Amino acid sequence: MVDWDRVAQLRSKGWDWDRIARDPKVGFHPEASVRDPGRALRGLYQRQRSQRGRSEREVAPSRPSKKDETLAEGRWSLARLGYLLTPLFGLWFLLAYVAPSPVGILLPAFPWLGLGLAIAAFLLLFGLLRTSGRRWTPIYRTTLIGGVVLGLLVAGSAGVVGYLAFGCPYLPPASTLTSEPGGWSKVNANAWQEGGKPVVFFYGATWCPYCSASSWAIWKALTEFSSSVTNVQTSYSADDPAGPYTPEMVLASAQVVSPVIAFEVTEDTSGVQGSYAGTSNCYQQAYVGAYSNGIPFLVVNGQYVHTTSLVSPSDLSTWADDANGGASTVQSSVASETGAPWTYVGPPACWLMAYLAKACGVPVATLASTYHWTSATQTAVADDLAQIG
Repeated sequence: MVDWDRVAQLRSKGWDWDRIARDPKVGFHPEASVRDPGRALRGLYQRQRSQRGRSEREVAPSRPSKKDETLAEGRWSLARLGYLLTPLFGLWFLLAYVAPSPVGILLPAFPWLGLGLAIAAFLLLFGLLRTSGRRWTPIYRTTLIGGVVLGLLVAGSAGVVGYLAFGCPYLPPASTLTSEPGGWSKVNANAWQEGGKPVVFFYGATWCPYCSASSWAIWKALTEFSSSVTNVQTSYSADDPAGPYTPEMVLASAQVVSPVIAFEVTEDTSGVQGSYAGTSNCYQQAYVGAYSNGIPFLVVNGQYVHTTSLVSPSDLSTWADDANGGASTVQSSVASETGAPWTYVGPPACWLMAYLAKACGVPVATLASTYHWTSATQTAVADDLAQIG
């Protein structure tokens, strides 16, 4: 049997066909009738090469045509779906983050749109890794442009619906909040008012010890800016490790009669830990969604927010669970501005009163005279007001 690899090797060295035919390692044994072994070997070699080439062409996979590639790209593969959804969710997420209200009212940037964007980006990357053909084609480019247009339309529609249908305010992202004294932050937004009066909005829950402790400062400020605060009652928070059975003033049904402020409250009264109250209008939903880090959460005139506890539950632990007179003692101390509880509640209450004075634009002296503030409270509020930007 002829060693065709050796034949090819000897040909590459420049041997002629007669010499190759005589090489014993080639293994060429022509019939006796063959007069020219070299010529016979050459003919066999050419036929052998021709047959091998034809066999390779038969088994070689045919390259898909350009038309076939275009049809394949046009199908909704994971890559093409990713090219559509990634810009859609990306733009929607960006606009909902920049304008949490009204764009992010129906679907907030965090966590839902962020989760959608992450899934879309995963589909795109996974689809591209599985794509054997080109990863950037006219069809993919058109799909990406469609995703951009669709993202703008969806986000724009969400903003229009939130603004026109629900009357939601425009709010900038939480990253634009600026620090104010007393643990407050300033929002660069229009005033939130009701009947020309700045709104004080409290978002909390009766089971929450931080809300319970803060309720005393809120109640005190409301009583100092109104002729009456009714439908309130004392109680205690849940047995929470942060402050078990912290005394509180339940404000869920509070009625505040005041010519200078309006009070809105959303407070969960189920007593079940982890339960949060809903919101009753788009303004409440907008501020809670944009700026709250949980509860308690307080807003004054839509321009000042407080996202942590006004009073620490541990400060009122002496009167927890009816101990030492319980909530009644705390209420008497705060109302009369005397005693140990007032030392903890007084400073944050005066800060809240200062922000209320800033919002309603009435001089502190006038407010003090109208609502019979003590001289100490008037001085503290005036000092705090001077520090507010």
